[in-house]
Amino acid sequence: MSEDASSYPPIEPTNFDLIVVGTGLPKSVITAVASANGKTVLHLDPNSSYGSHYASLEHPFQITKFNIDLCGPRVLFCADKSIDLILKSGANQYIDFKSIDSSFVCDASGRLTNVPDSRAAIFKDKSLGLTEKNQLMRFFKLVQQHLGGGENENERISEQDLESPFVEFLKKMRLPPKIKSIILYAIAMADYDQDNVELCQDVLQTKDGIDRLALYNSSVGRFPNALGAFLYPIYGHGELPQAFCRRAAVKGCIHVLRMPMIALLMDKCTGHYKGVRLSSGQDLFSHQLILDPSSVVPLPLISSPTDSPRENRQILGLGDEKRKVARGICITRSSLRPDTSNFLVVYPPRSLYPEQVTSIRALQIGSDLAVCPSGMFVLYFCTLCHDANQGIKSLNAAMDSILTLPKSSHSESSTTVYSENSAEVKPTVLWKALYIQELTMDQFESINSTAMPDGNFNYNNILDAALKLFQKMYPDEELFPETVSPENPEDDNEFSVET
Repeated sequence: MSEDASSYPPIEPTNFDLIVVGTGLPKSVITAVASANGKTVLHLDPNSSYGSHYASLEHPFQITKFNIDLCGPRVLFCADKSIDLILKSGANQYIDFKSIDSSFVCDASGRLTNVPDSRAAIFKDKSLGLTEKNQLMRFFKLVQQHLGGGENENERISEQDLESPFVEFLKKMRLPPKIKSIILYAIAMADYDQDNVELCQDVLQTKDGIDRLALYNSSVGRFPNALGAFLYPIYGHGELPQAFCRRAAVKGCIHVLRMPMIALLMDKCTGHYKGVRLSSGQDLFSHQLILDPSSVVPLPLISSPTDSPRENRQILGLGDEKRKVARGICITRSSLRPDTSNFLVVYPPRSLYPEQVTSIRALQIGSDLAVCPSGMFVLYFCTLCHDANQGIKSLNAAMDSILTLPKSSHSESSTTVYSENSAEVKPTVLWKALYIQELTMDQFESINSTAMPDGNFNYNNILDAALKLFQKMYPDEELFPETVSPENPEDDNEFSVET
């Protein structure tokens, strides 16, 4: 029994509709929506802070402190579902945002090219020739006409084209490779190399590609203080699960940190789940349970002789390992762009080396987002991969293109600290970490799990899966019923975006 857990008084009541272990974002959303529907919810976390795999951890470095995201790089599109969910739930009362200034595409030489994401940006972009600008403008015009329900065939994309690979449609539109790459990987955010459709693991269809362009386009200009399409939480992404936990607490959810679950309780007659045993020794009961997919939980001894073999049974990870995400974090003392603090950098497939089959995304965040001291910056990198070696190779190639990395930094150590050489043109890494996250999710009878942080740039898929899980557990309940009064309907003005 841990010292912290032993000092806790017994939890009352002892029976709940739902017990949730882990305070990651999807679990926090489920506790908030379940509590809003009047369910009795107990939310446990063995850690001393909120967030689990979605936390922002305080990292001490050279007498200063940083808020480091575990699930980065990640943003919220101004017009995506996560923003609507934050507004609908009322979690916007507990969190503030700031916009990401701009986006770039990068190559192996480290050259950053602007992503022209609006009519004004296309005209201002000096890297595009007149012909390229006209081609891009015509393409965006067709997309807007199609989304607006164009009146004639020339203003709509055919059903045949919508069901075809997006890359083929872009070729049909005679867009040059440079423009095609920007649309696929920096606006539509495709993960895998789309040019080889037969070998591509996740071919983006035109219909989905158009939907992603629509999301990007509608995000630009939604909030007056947002410069572009993306938002980032002030103090880091760990603020998101905390905001939903606070919303759940208002509706009666009980939160207990520093409280590990050490065993599952199973009904000796049916063999089904009925509760959990805490490290404090207390047994608590619920109809439903949500765990981390990586949980390893031994079952307690069951008195029935016929069930005694269950004594040694374990639920290992609950989940089926699917893909991996390689993530990297770097700290520097200078920006990649002297005039910009917060921006996205995208490396399309094969932009760094011929065998690069996935896109790589990097996000630089500065002190105006309250994650690092003034004059310092945090860079997050990520890419999908099949094994650690492939992921580490991709991240190191991306870092090499824009940062000065001492040769010793290519080890997989996550704790090495480096000195900055001010004579270098590229920012020099002061500290870096590389790590691999496995993507798992599954369920076992009445025991459910939520998704690990995926390789996407936003939270839409994660939150969709969380809400579907809630509706599966409680099919007759609404999502955040009557959380907003008729006198104060959901309003973008209630969403705080700082300048």
